[in-house]
Amino acid sequence: MAKSPPRHSAPALVIGSGFGGIAAAIRLQARGYDTTILEMRDKPGGRAYVFEDKGFIYDAGPTIITAPFLIDELFAVAGKRTEDYVKIVPVTPYYRIIFHDGQVFDYTGNEAEIIEQIRKFNPDDVPGYLKFVEKSHAIFDRAFIDLADKPFSSVADMIKVAPDLIRLRSHETVYRLVSRYVKHPLLRQVFSFHPLLVGGNPFQSSSIYAMIHYLERKWGVHFAMGGTGALVQGLLRLFAEMGGKIRLNTRVDQLLVENGEARGVRLASGEELPASVIVSNADVANFYKKAVPAVARKKWTDTRLDRMRYSMSLFLIYFGTDRTYPDLAHHSIVLTERYQELLEDIFKKKILASDFSLYLHAPTRTDPSLAPPGCECFYVLSPVPHLGGEIDWESVKERYADAILASLEKLCPDLRRHIISKIIWTPRDFETHLDAHLGSAFQFEPILTQSAWFRPHNVSEDVKNFFLVGAGTHPGAGIPGVLSSAKLLDRVIPPAP
Repeated sequence: MAKSPPRHSAPALVIGSGFGGIAAAIRLQARGYDTTILEMRDKPGGRAYVFEDKGFIYDAGPTIITAPFLIDELFAVAGKRTEDYVKIVPVTPYYRIIFHDGQVFDYTGNEAEIIEQIRKFNPDDVPGYLKFVEKSHAIFDRAFIDLADKPFSSVADMIKVAPDLIRLRSHETVYRLVSRYVKHPLLRQVFSFHPLLVGGNPFQSSSIYAMIHYLERKWGVHFAMGGTGALVQGLLRLFAEMGGKIRLNTRVDQLLVENGEARGVRLASGEELPASVIVSNADVANFYKKAVPAVARKKWTDTRLDRMRYSMSLFLIYFGTDRTYPDLAHHSIVLTERYQELLEDIFKKKILASDFSLYLHAPTRTDPSLAPPGCECFYVLSPVPHLGGEIDWESVKERYADAILASLEKLCPDLRRHIISKIIWTPRDFETHLDAHLGSAFQFEPILTQSAWFRPHNVSEDVKNFFLVGAGTHPGAGIPGVLSSAKLLDRVIPPAP
């Protein structure tokens, strides 16, 4: 006999329609809640917003899909299949890493291919790399498989895993861990850059984040045909079919708290919406600071939040050309000669350096439909300081953008002459349009003392019936992280009465 669909009676509200919010809403709807997503912008997606200009379709944010089984699980809770809503395809190489001297490393999930690439730089590093893979595997098994979808709601939760964290040397940085196994300086960059994908400095982030190497190796790097925005639309279509609702242009001004318990929200329009359960996918620091009454906050006070360390921001250029560049990879990482020094400029000194390392996304290499015929669609990002520095982004953005595009002409001849569409985003836009505290692109910096129990908890410590998902809570940023933060809500929120 077919399983009866759940009755939807108890109201639930999800604030924000990023991947964490959409995933939380689908799971709540599947468990019997009458769920509504409240999105402050004119389109869904959060950081996975979509820009359209002159026939070009630009994914604004996440472009790298790993651990696609987490997406499959969301469709499965409603008895559906991912492939009936969106087509997700593997990308190879995962990344083409281009060094300042012109050398290239094609990073894939195939061990034989990786070893061949390593031999080009230093054959003696092959045994060390294989030992690093074993270490990354061990970290992955504990930090991702065992803990990513489990809440850290008490000190006891942290104490239970402390021996394993010590055994895995989580106090080490990713760069130090890699350096114990790999000696060539360029190969050390290849195997240590991953924390930057979630807002961390490889010279400061806990070696826990070395698990990303094995995660990619196990499940691959993927892309959604039609862009990441097509995945957002597929998930929202599923949510609508389940009876869920989304309201756009709907900003939440205040969490309504009575006797320490969340009862609903007040919108910017003045409308009040009651709810049995409230989940926030908003920027954690700014939501606590702006929307949760100070009297209700005993732990996450303004003082506590101001003491936290925030991730770097990003400078982004979305651009389209009237020609194609078929020799490019889908994902390219272009590294400057300075590695540690540039990261210190970004994370510690918070100054805008004259050089930069770049991530270049060329999705039309995989899906030409994202641009007009014969054209190419791109975005390029440069990690930059958050707004805790003194950079006047409005005055420098055009000059900085031109320097980035000029540097890319080594890969894309005459690039600037062929650009026919361009949109620039600075850290100030992260603050203005995404309400990101300090314009941070990934919320809290992923260091050991801001991981697991030390992050704002998925179950709010300050307000009952209030829950958190997304990059600012456990387990952290990146699509696998935010989807896992929603998955663990099944452990802490009971089915609808």
